[in-house]
Amino acid sequence: MSIVSTRIKHVLLASTAIAVLGACNGPLDMDLRGNFGGAFNTVNAAQAATAARPKPDSRGIISYPTYQVAVAQRGDTLQSLATRIGADAPALASFNGMKVNNPLRKGEVIALRSRVAEPSPETGAVTTGPILPPETVDITALAGSAIENAGDQQVATTTLAATPTPAAKPTRGPKPQTGREPIRHQVTRGETAFTISRLYNVSVRSLSEWNGLDSDFAIREGQQLLIPVAAETPPKRSRKPAPVTTAPGNGTPTPAPPSSTTALPAESTLPAAQAAAQPQPPAPNVGTTTTAPNRAKMGYPVEGKIIREYVSGKTDGIDISSTAGTPVLAAKNGTVAAITSDADQVPILVIKHAGNLLTVYSNIDGVLVAKGDRVKRGQAIAKVRPAPSSYVHFEVRKGFESVDPLPFLQ
Repeated sequence: MSIVSTRIKHVLLASTAIAVLGACNGPLDMDLRGNFGGAFNTVNAAQAATAARPKPDSRGIISYPTYQVAVAQRGDTLQSLATRIGADAPALASFNGMKVNNPLRKGEVIALRSRVAEPSPETGAVTTGPILPPETVDITALAGSAIENAGDQQVATTTLAATPTPAAKPTRGPKPQTGREPIRHQVTRGETAFTISRLYNVSVRSLSEWNGLDSDFAIREGQQLLIPVAAETPPKRSRKPAPVTTAPGNGTPTPAPPSSTTALPAESTLPAAQAAAQPQPPAPNVGTTTTAPNRAKMGYPVEGKIIREYVSGKTDGIDISSTAGTPVLAAKNGTVAAITSDADQVPILVIKHAGNLLTVYSNIDGVLVAKGDRVKRGQAIAKVRPAPSSYVHFEVRKGFESVDPLPFLQ
């Protein structure tokens, strides 16, 4: 297994938290920013806000300068959608990695291989043509077009004697849609909604809303996804007064230095022989055989060498080398919260523990437990998966935030 594919699999483990949510009460937290057990919250880590997806016309067409997409309606199949927009169904299916008779979810986005008729007032759009960036739209021309499209209107009037008539305000029609053309991403084997959202630095919630994904964020190989664009919100004006600039020498006075007459606090030192007798903290066990002491909060899932360490913000856990078929052990007493798999159908197992802790085990095979089972520390829960590079990927999470597993294992 290549280093690149290994890293991708580690990123895929973020999706396991979705399955864990299924074991909890309350609505699904699509961005994993809610409270797990009322303790964890990552609202401050929310990514940049994105704009709402543009509204389609009555056919479901959203048109941009270089491509078009169709938004499915309730009860649509790919065939019925193709018939409604006047597109070739087999070509549409091939372009989106699906079959002609596949049912579609309401709001699901289907990319068009070739352009169909542009949205217009006849199809429920305000203007004719694609959605353009705000700076390229001629507001005057659009206003004139809106007046022409309004047609003749009969207005009843009454003359008022000796009463000055105020100037009539111009009637404004609906504002046309404007926006940036989003990137269109075609899903490749092994990708998930989470890896794609990280790739483009957008939230999973926005990616789901823009593309009409299901609650489990399932995507398919060959699917065309729209990447949400950033919201164009003007920065708020600060109400703080401007800082006052003073002439050199007239600023903040320099504080007086501490008095040299104040005695330093008494030092408490131990003789060298007595200091040497003090207990020393245990040294880290990185790169050596993984044997956890009895007093450790958790036990190692397998015995082996740590071949990949935890790095905050880069890796979600550690990799421990082991022989294929070796039993994988539960690190701590708990309950099996989820058993899911990555895009290559390799099992991922999540155990929930007391204190709002989760442990995650991946690159495993032959799962021996089921969701909801109570397990004890040291109990066999799976086996190491046969692969060119045999190892177990192990994570510890507080809520949904990954932390360094080593302090729990020492």
